[in-house]
Amino acid sequence: MPRIRVQGGGAMANTRFLFFAKAALVSTLILIFVGAIVRVTGAGMGCPDWPTCWGQLIPPTKVEQVEFEKLDIAKFQRKAERMGRDPATISVESLRAEFNPRHVWTEFINRLFSLPVGLFSLLTVYGALRWYGHRLSVVFAAWLALLLVLVNAWMGARVVYSGLAPGVLTLHMAMAFLLILVQTWIVWRAADEPWRPQFSAGMAVGRLRLSVGLLFVIVVAEGIMGSQVRELTDAMSKHLSVPRSEWGDALESSWLYLTHRSFSWLILLVTVYAWRLSSRHRTTPMHLAEKLVAGIVLMQMVLGVVMSQIHIYGWVQVLHVGLAAFLISGNFFWLLGLCARRE
Repeated sequence: MPRIRVQGGGAMANTRFLFFAKAALVSTLILIFVGAIVRVTGAGMGCPDWPTCWGQLIPPTKVEQVEFEKLDIAKFQRKAERMGRDPATISVESLRAEFNPRHVWTEFINRLFSLPVGLFSLLTVYGALRWYGHRLSVVFAAWLALLLVLVNAWMGARVVYSGLAPGVLTLHMAMAFLLILVQTWIVWRAADEPWRPQFSAGMAVGRLRLSVGLLFVIVVAEGIMGSQVRELTDAMSKHLSVPRSEWGDALESSWLYLTHRSFSWLILLVTVYAWRLSSRHRTTPMHLAEKLVAGIVLMQMVLGVVMSQIHIYGWVQVLHVGLAAFLISGNFFWLLGLCARRE
């Protein structure tokens, strides 16, 4: 594969651009972890308005600091109606009773973690225009990533305004995964020599490519089903008042959960097959992305067993969601290397 010639700065420019691109990707992955904490703790409505929080740029720490007379009560009532609640029950007194400072600041910190994503996405576009102007694919991907960041920010507002509607939450997660894929491609493609594994003569690269591609499809499908399973647990917690200790038994009656759990074994089998096929004919060391995929798949299996056989702990759910984002990124990077043109 020919080397990418970088305009206006050579290797230093390339290093700067890769820093921006990697920082954008890492900040997105961290944001998904923080978002999982928000969802597990039930703090998604900690800030019931957007972009302010309880009508303030810096949220209050005590209910006495909330200026209820400045809040748009009608907007809160419309939101309650979308959630299936009687809007007449929404008043200053009910809002005062619902104020939870821990939830407020958990959600606000989640919003703060979105700022680096936007900043580094802007810097990635700047770097692409300045140093990669002749590489239209890189410039297009940088703009696409920025667009997805803006769409996800808008989706975040929709999540709040919809009252955490299940379909909106799943779409919000799907858009975040799409953003990760675009950012991962930028990091891979912008290198002087995009990574691709080297194999000995006679290696069936096509078979390995097919297995890693299949793994990628299954992982994405598993992520979508996982988001829907989390919607089931949200419903059990909020509407059915099922205690966390009984979630496991309740989920056993859901075909979606059973399919999600069964797919994890398929992911493990395909990962082991791809790893053995790749390592047997390698002439270069395993890349971090390949190690990341294998390690996370094993960790996800352990976390899945804990949730299905022991207890659905909140911290396990957070790790499960956050590691899924890293797995998708690493899997895609591995697939990109295998699909690169061979010399």
